[in-house]
Amino acid sequence: MTDFAQSTYLVDLVLAVVAVETIALVLLWRWRRRGIAPAQLLPNLAAGAFLLLALRGALSGASWIWLAACLAAAGLANAADLRQRWR
Repeated sequence: MTDFAQSTYLVDLVLAVVAVETIALVLLWRWRRRGIAPAQLLPNLAAGAFLLLALRGALSGASWIWLAACLAAAGLANAADLRQRWR
């Protein structure tokens, strides 16, 4: 179990769930106009996905440049989400 938790398989599984969730929520919005509009949803999901990619890179021994790029992209997506929600 420890090997599975420290491998990238678990992160890949979570990334796949996030991708399916994104597709389902966008399709629900397009078909029924219910839920969260994709323009409001995507920055939040992108920030989480980039954090997961950074975790995957750290677990697989990727270079620091890859990790920094993922973290920077997560920060930018988070800033876009905050800017959108700020009132």
